Amino acid sequence: MSFPPNYCRVAIAGASSLRGKDLAAAMDERSFPATDLRLLDDEVIEGRLTEAGGEPVVIEGVDEDSFAGVRFAFFTGSREFTRRHWRQAHRGGATVIDLSGELSAVKEAVPFIPALRPLLPPPRPVAGKLLCPPPAAAIMACTLLAGLREMPLERMAITFLQPVTERGQAGVDELEGQTVSLLSMKPITQEVYGAQVAFNLLSRYGEDSREDLRATRREIAESVRSYVAGRCPAAAIDLVQAPVFYGYGFSAFAELAAPPDPGALARALEGAGIKVLSKGDSPSNASVAGESQISVAEIELDGPVANGCWLWGAADNLRLASSNALSIAETLLAS
Repeated sequence: MSFPPNYCRVAIAGASSLRGKDLAAAMDERSFPATDLRLLDDEVIEGRLTEAGGEPVVIEGVDEDSFAGVRFAFFTGSREFTRRHWRQAHRGGATVIDLSGELSAVKEAVPFIPALRPLLPPPRPVAGKLLCPPPAAAIMACTLLAGLREMPLERMAITFLQPVTERGQAGVDELEGQTVSLLSMKPITQEVYGAQVAFNLLSRYGEDSREDLRATRREIAESVRSYVAGRCPAAAIDLVQAPVFYGYGFSAFAELAAPPDPGALARALEGAGIKVLSKGDSPSNASVAGESQISVAEIELDGPVANGCWLWGAADNLRLASSNALSIAETLLAS
């Protein structure tokens, strides 16, 4: 289906999710040129009144006409929701941009980080109408690798501290409930994590968890490997569940081919779009809330490892993913 030049009907499929709400807010803040916006979700959400662009909007259920005339369909809900409905949007002629991660294994789906095009273009041409942006942690890792690629970087190891918003509203509710229960000396629920996440750090979830933290780590690492496609040194990635609601924190160790110059490293990272804070300032998951940029503190040399340095950074996981997805759509509109 071809669209008139200025026509841009948009659907947010999974609109009631945390990702869906943040995407709608980001669209409004950056004045994304949508001529019409449809908010779609499961039957249990149908009819709920919300707000988009300062106007009241009703969330609609998905039916056979939901994606009619839609130019961009952003899938922001669960993987199961995407699995059920993405083909309907694709057949209807919409460009599908999947933030759920469900389509990462689909051969035709192209990963894309528009901000990295000058340094690290997508591994395959952006053709067709199926795009699967890397998850927020993978965007952060690829950006670090791209920024230090010419230093030259030999290897990097990154430990991400994952917020519970990566597990959706259920993950948020469980952390909140566990916190209240522990402070009240009451038993805690463990349906999402299968373990205590409040006031705690987890390298893996409990046996009864519906989720698998180690599998998520492997998915992030594979997403980075696939996007980098041998053009940068490998990055070893670890993932720890932190008891925070929003925003990734991360600690990264980089080893270069020669003793690093902190000033040159800072300029290289800034060239990749990373905000390098001034001496004495340090980002946190709270300080980056609502920002679309990755922030890092002043780069610290390792000392015992002559060519090594450490980076501490943070990024708003929801806003980083939303901004990247909207940048994809804006790039396609401009092409």
